[in-house]
Parts: sequence; C-alpha cells; structure tokens
Amino acid sequence: MSSDPAINLTGARQKRYSVLQKLVSRALARNLSCLIVPGPEVALAHGLDVTAAGLRIATTPRDASVLLIVGDLPGKMGDAVAVLYAQMPRPRAILMVGGQTPSTLSGDDISSDLSQEDLTEAVGQLKRALADGAFTDSPEDFDASVMHARIEYVCPMHPEVVEDEPGSCPKCGMDLVAREAGESTPEGGSDHEHHEDHEHHGHEHEHCHDQEHQSHHEHQSHHGHHEHHDGHDQDHGHDHDHNNEHQPEHAPENAGTEYTCPMHPEIVRDEPGSCPKCGMDLVVRESDDHSEHEHSGHDHGEHDHGEHDHGGHDHEGHDHGSSGFMSMIEVTKDLPRSADGLQMDWLEVPFGPVFPGLPGGLKLTLTLDGDGVTEGQAISLVGVTSKGDNVEESEEMDAETFIAYLSAAIPLAPVSYRLLACLAIEQAAGLEDDSANAGARTGALERERIASHLGWLAQLGRQLGFAWLTQRASTLQLQVREANRDSLAALEPALRTLGTRLERTPLLKSRLMGVGILPTESSGLRGPVASAANEGGDAWARLWQRLAEISASLDLIKSGAEPELPVLRDVGDVAGTGEATVDTPRGEARLSLKLERGHVKSYELDTACSHHIGLVPKLVEGQELGDALLAVGSLDLSPWEVTS
Repeated sequence: MSSDPAINLTGARQKRYSVLQKLVSRALARNLSCLIVPGPEVALAHGLDVTAAGLRIATTPRDASVLLIVGDLPGKMGDAVAVLYAQMPRPRAILMVGGQTPSTLSGDDISSDLSQEDLTEAVGQLKRALADGAFTDSPEDFDASVMHARIEYVCPMHPEVVEDEPGSCPKCGMDLVAREAGESTPEGGSDHEHHEDHEHHGHEHEHCHDQEHQSHHEHQSHHGHHEHHDGHDQDHGHDHDHNNEHQPEHAPENAGTEYTCPMHPEIVRDEPGSCPKCGMDLVVRESDDHSEHEHSGHDHGEHDHGEHDHGGHDHEGHDHGSSGFMSMIEVTKDLPRSADGLQMDWLEVPFGPVFPGLPGGLKLTLTLDGDGVTEGQAISLVGVTSKGDNVEESEEMDAETFIAYLSAAIPLAPVSYRLLACLAIEQAAGLEDDSANAGARTGALERERIASHLGWLAQLGRQLGFAWLTQRASTLQLQVREANRDSLAALEPALRTLGTRLERTPLLKSRLMGVGILPTESSGLRGPVASAANEGGDAWARLWQRLAEISASLDLIKSGAEPELPVLRDVGDVAGTGEATVDTPRGEARLSLKLERGHVKSYELDTACSHHIGLVPKLVEGQELGDALLAVGSLDLSPWEVTS
C-alpha cells in the first residue's frame, strides 16, 4: 500500500479562499461515495465489503467522489474508465485495489492490495487526504484521447454521403449534420444523431424559401413530429409572403393549378396556404400538365437568408430547384417502421459497461422506439481470449502459471475455472482421476455456486430497487465465499429464509413472470438458463432455478468432504493433449489444451456465457425498456466468461 502521508489529489478542486472550504472538505471526507469499476459484483467476488470499509456505493459518476477500481482491467475498459472519471465532480480521487491503474488515467491517488484489511486502511488514508487537500491553488487538468472526438458531417437521408466540413448533400440538398467519427447511421437513414445535433445547437428551421421549408417539414416527419403546434400559421406568416413574392406562377390567377399537402394528399386547394391538419405548406399538385412547371426557374441559392440561423451552414449557391420536391412517401419508404406502422425517432442507446443492475464489462446497445426496444445486442469488453492456435513462445505459460491466469481472468467464478484447468492439464499428463480429492474439489465448486447465485440475487436487487435484497444477498455471499462445511450448515436457515421472503415479496412474481421468455428455437442453453427453460423459461423461472440450486449445493456439501481449493498434482515436464468439463455456476464449460515440456502450447475454451450472450437480440426485441434490461440481467451473463 502507498505509505506517502503527503498525497496530492489528482482531482482536487480549485481553491477560492473561502472559510467554508475547510468545512466542506471535512464533510466530504466523512461521507465518501464510490463508483466501483468494473462493478460491485466483482468487489464482492473478491471478498471486499466496500460499505464496511467506510464507502457508500454510488450508482452514477455524478454522485461519486471516489473512483474505486478493483483488479486489473482489460484495455477495452480503459476508455470507459476515463469517461467515468471525467464525469465525476471535483474534488474526486482514484483508489486502485489489487491491480495497475489504466493508462487512460493520470495515475491513482491511493492503492492497496486486494484484501478487506488493506481496503479499510486505504479508505482511512483517503479520508485524511481529502480532509486536508480537497482544494488546491493549482489543480491538475485531466485529459484523455477518448475525450477528443473528430467531427464529420453526414446526410440524414443518404448516410453514404460523409464530408469533413459542413455543407449540403449533393443528392437531396439537405444540410449535412455533425456526428462523431466512427458513429454509424441506422440503416435506412433514420438518423437520431441529426435530431440530437439540432436540439443541442439550437438550429432554427425557419427557412424562407419553399424547398428548404419543405425539407424542414420532411425532417419533422422523419422524426415522428406530426402535431400542429399552436401559433404555427402566425410564426410562418412571413415565410408565406416571401414565397408568394418569389413565386408568381403559383398565384391564384394561374388557372388549373391545385395545391396539396405532402403528408395529407386528400387536402386539395385552389390557392396556396397551409394544411389544416398538420400545418405544412401546401405544394403544387403534380400532374402530367404541370409537373415540370412546379419548380422551374427557382434558384434558391440567390435568396438572402437575412438573420436566420442555420447553425453555421452556408446555403449560398445551392440550387434546390433541380432536385424537385420529394414526397414523404419517397423520403420514408425505406425507413424502419414502428409496430403501428409509423416511422418514429429511433435512438441507439448504450447501457454499460458500468451500469447499475448489469454486470460490469458488458456493453448492451438497444435501439429504442419510444420506450420500446426494436433491436439490441450485447458485447463483452473484458472477455477471456481462447487461443486455439499455437501460443507465441514468449506467451507460453507453465501449468501452474496457466491455472493462475485462467482463474484470475474470470473473477466471478475463479474456483470453477481453476478446477477446469487442473482437470485438463492432469488429463494431458496422463493422470487418472483424483478420487482422493474429488470430494473436496466438489465441495469448493458447490460453495462457489452458492456464492455466485447470491451475487446474482444482489444484482437483481439493484435492478429492481430492492435495497434489502441487495444488502442481504451481499452479506450472505461474503459469509459463504470461504466458509467451511460447518459454517455453511449454520448459514442454511438464513439462505432458506431468503428464498421464503422472495416468494412472499409483493408483486415480485408479477414483475418477473413473462419477462425474458426465451425463443422456442433457442439452442446452446446451459446451466440454470437451460433448466429454467423447461419451467416457463422466463425471469421468474430462472430466479427459482437458482434458489433450487442453492439448496441442492448445500445438501451436496453437507454429505461430502470439506471444501478445499483445487490444487494441481505433479505433472512434470510432460507433453500431451487434455480435455475437461466443469459445470460452473452459469453452465457447462469445456477446456481443451496441448502441453509441450509442461507448458501450455495452445488451448480452446468454450463457456456457457459465450452462447447465452447471443440470446440478447431476440430476448429484447419488442420489449419495453425496463423489461428488456430485466431480461438481460436474468441471464446472469458474466462478460469475463465470453471468449474471443
């Protein structure tokens, strides 16, 4: 642990020489809140009781004063950590427990080993540092490459048109809109970033010339805004006068000319005006007689925009006359439709990789139509690598090192994967089954199963807002984690009481039943997810399957040997291939490997979560947002067990 008593906090706040600052510093130090990365479930899996150490757990970076990082983080999480830290208000601090600080951060303020005692000591040291140094004359600036985004400009209707500078689309004449480089426009041109960009910059769409005014209404219709706002006719009265001055061929004396609404073709008038249903300007009704006459001779590039604000876009020289009017049927014909048949504003929203109720390291991306989910996908940012090809010589590990690596890479089930590696290596070495230690190994595996299911219950409590469930399940998980057989027997009444209370919790059954029902064609199911599929296949069934497994594991431990951490037998400098299977808390995992001179030359890992993560798209499609998040959480996905 860092022993330097003089700690200069990297996230100190600018001193303003106020008599209240000392009081604020002391008050902050007495009530520290932390955002845990990758997540609270990882801290619990390592046996850390953050609350007992003197920290309050925050759910958002805006409510946190301490960024608590538990264990080494894969590189893909580095950018996420930097963004989280930047969102935390000053004064703020970084507490690193049991690992190296990600390179995207400037360093940690305090570090400690991965134990409860060391964490408690580090928190005390941090409180003293904040009480004395929360404010400073020269606070350090924080910067990271992820905070700098390159801006490019894309057409809302033609996503293939991408430019480095603002302008107009050469295909339809619409203003290009800004987006961050690397972002994708949804298929069919339903570009929610366009909508958000105009809201953010306050662009005014009060265009003076007819073609751009039509484009504005097309943009509104594209985002599902069909209401006729009060005062619309009055606001656009100047536009109508302006259009009449520049369009004498549209005057009433032009016999035979009819005007119609682009959105309501049943509205037909002999004179120009506004649609009584939606307020859009009526346009010349196209026919064989005057379809070419409609936009002839209208060079809108010569119009003076006056003091109208187009967000910095320069329309001078744009000849919209040649593009012709695009009806709303043409504009939206290829766009996705909602369940009611209307094209709406579809938003692509990320959840994670640090999000309350979802496992840390899981990035869930949902496309929302209102509060409904149209599609979704989940990826892991912390998954273990399965090296099926030969491992580089510099990356080769001896048997013991490989076992330690695999168990550390999967912190939510380290015992299961330690046992899996031991079994595969022992088979590669030609050793017979270890009947003498089988009972102790089984006891350790079942103990981890109980702890893992309690961890999932704590996560469920966070999702549902059941603080009592999160607190009770977390406490039991910490007690079970390293308990011996007698201690587990003593905990059995408390574990069964928890199940009884869940059964009697008002509205819990109605909240979970029918949520997250697996598609009938689902394949590759394992573990509790597979077993619950035969009992309804919803979140309620998965809850009770895990409670049933807790009870079964207790019975196995009581009738077996004392649980002991799996230890590899002596295999020597052997060569061979081995394969093993272990029923982990989330389902069956398989490992095959090749040994040469006692070193792992190659290995392939197949896990339950690698299959279950593929269920997410079908599981969330057509669900309300709350149910979709609950459905994903009910799968108990461990991002660490998703192989790549």
